[in-house]
Amino acid sequence: MDQHLKKSLAEVAGFYDRRKVGAVGPLGFRRSTDLMTLLACADRLISEEIIKPDETAFLDLGCADGRVNLFFSYLVKLSVGIELDEWTLEEYDPLRAELDSTLQQEGLLSPPVNIFLFHGDSTEKTTHDSIRRKTGTGIESFDIFYTYLIMHEEFAEILAEKAKKGSIFMVYGLNRILPRYPGFRLLQNLSPMEGILALYRKEA
Repeated sequence: MDQHLKKSLAEVAGFYDRRKVGAVGPLGFRRSTDLMTLLACADRLISEEIIKPDETAFLDLGCADGRVNLFFSYLVKLSVGIELDEWTLEEYDPLRAELDSTLQQEGLLSPPVNIFLFHGDSTEKTTHDSIRRKTGTGIESFDIFYTYLIMHEEFAEILAEKAKKGSIFMVYGLNRILPRYPGFRLLQNLSPMEGILALYRKEA
């Protein structure tokens, strides 16, 4: 990555990481990805060709306020997110407006216009039909699928049936215990990246 892009991503990561939701407090049932951790993974994800800039289609299966989608939008061709809780997804627009203002003031790169967020259930066909109609990309065409640890087993089962061969399943929140999923091969030389991000490749 060039330095201007990296600086822009660092600003995005810092913006959202200051607004992280953790295991305590009134929203303790939610968890937030640490975007600074993803930033530390980004160069290697690109060099290992897990992410191919301007080619990769990315799908976050539980996108919350869309922060991971916004971060990856700089690195991929298409960044799609699904969130079951509509009120959580509604946080995207006000946070995005505040972030855009900050980026503009700092002379940094604004997120590309490749982000599509959907309210729905990631396990339902109707949700993926909506994504296909809006973006032209179905579940069988995405290159990377992302989830926090919650529901990783259920998502892996769906992807084993519907995702294309060679696609990547990223699971955030794993460290010493790395589960195995039927139909996927753990990329042991890459996992866990930064002690928290495990990568699995669809085998068939």
